[in-house]
Amino acid sequence: MWDGPFYRVRRDGYEILFVPDADTPLDEIDDVDMWVILDDGERWSGTVHTLDVVHRNMDACRDSGECLGGRYFYVWDGLIVRDAGIDAMVEVVDELVRTGDYRSVFRDVGPEEDDDEDA
Repeated sequence: MWDGPFYRVRRDGYEILFVPDADTPLDEIDDVDMWVILDDGERWSGTVHTLDVVHRNMDACRDSGECLGGRYFYVWDGLIVRDAGIDAMVEVVDELVRTGDYRSVFRDVGPEEDDDEDA
């Protein structure tokens, strides 16, 4: 469900927050920042790209000369998926959480800070 700029997907034990382009239909999203927030407060961030996005980025780098003329592509906390769309991405994130592999794929951003601690 939409919540401001976030598209939230509630799961058993965690929530996935995507920040999709509001002008793009959810089933066409192919490049999106996201967070996995576990019920225990752990937060993990990442960027999900489709293979098509990677290909377009490498082609752009080939044309610009960046990344050794487009011969490589990297993203520190990036996840490459085959299919576009939030539903397809949720399936992949669900599997990563189920197996624990999210710890290797995404970046640990720590628990949300409590503003009340400063008071």
